Amino acid sequence: MIFTYMRERLSWILLFVSLQLLALLIGYLDSSLPFRAVTYYVFLSLIIFSVFLILRFQKETRFYKRLEERDNDLDLTTIPEAESPLESVIETSIREQLERLKKEAAHHHDLLQEEKDDLLGWIHEVKTPMTAMKLMIEGIEDYPLRSRLTYEWMRIHLLLDQQLHRKRIPFIENDLYIEETALEPLLFSEIKTLRSWCMQKGIGFDLELNQKSVLTDAKWLSFIIRQLLSNAIKYSTSSDITVTSGRKSGRSFVTIIDQGRGIAAQDIPRIFEKGFTSTTDHYNEAASGMGLYLVDRIRRPLNIELDVQSQPGLGSMFTLWFPEPNTFTKIRNSPELPRV
Repeated sequence: MIFTYMRERLSWILLFVSLQLLALLIGYLDSSLPFRAVTYYVFLSLIIFSVFLILRFQKETRFYKRLEERDNDLDLTTIPEAESPLESVIETSIREQLERLKKEAAHHHDLLQEEKDDLLGWIHEVKTPMTAMKLMIEGIEDYPLRSRLTYEWMRIHLLLDQQLHRKRIPFIENDLYIEETALEPLLFSEIKTLRSWCMQKGIGFDLELNQKSVLTDAKWLSFIIRQLLSNAIKYSTSSDITVTSGRKSGRSFVTIIDQGRGIAAQDIPRIFEKGFTSTTDHYNEAASGMGLYLVDRIRRPLNIELDVQSQPGLGSMFTLWFPEPNTFTKIRNSPELPRV
């Protein structure tokens, strides 16, 4: 701050030095003036000016130091009070700009909230005709036609479900309920939802569940599993998808293995980026680049780690590592609390 202040007051310093040099020059040229008295005057002036500069530095930089140390937010209470007319101009300008930014931010927040509520309401409204459509499709006797319509219905259902969860993600912390979640019924439910798609592509499932339950939120885990299974089905044909669970190093895990096209090595670090599809199959219109992005955003609040292993042409393996139960969870889930 001191160097900044010196640069700001450089014109004052140069003016003072110039005046002192002028006084020395006059004392040197004018024999009627004692040169020793002139140098004494210059010396005293230098001391007085140095003290003045130090005092002014402490006073004039106090406001700017506090301004520099404040957080870059919209909190008006953190703006330091001005101590001079020029500082008052700066303070007033900052306050007016922050007030305007706060109003604009609140306005945009309200618009986004309204848009989110409208979209969520629309999705819920669409579920009613979607349910009716599902019942109508199940009543069709022509099996090939029913299978194709069921597949298209399922695609619409998955897209709506993806949008619904996408809008809920910013508020996921308000919707979490961590508990011991049984894996078998959860997986069977998701496989049943994707059954028509699997039958159309000749895909089967092999389940090896050595770990029967995991500590997580059932609803959000269902969405993660749904997205991973959808990806596995989308890029596989006439093969089996293996789902295993177990424990390793004190932690539970669920692994989904497919025998699809695989992921290129240069793409693996980017598959969780929003909108990223592929570098090897960039023109695939079926890929949206949203599924794994949403999975990555959801697994973080759940404290789930996600490992990916893949080789092009051989398939991919996604492993979900679940957090260990803490002491509170162990006590809560125990059949009987310890007696004191």
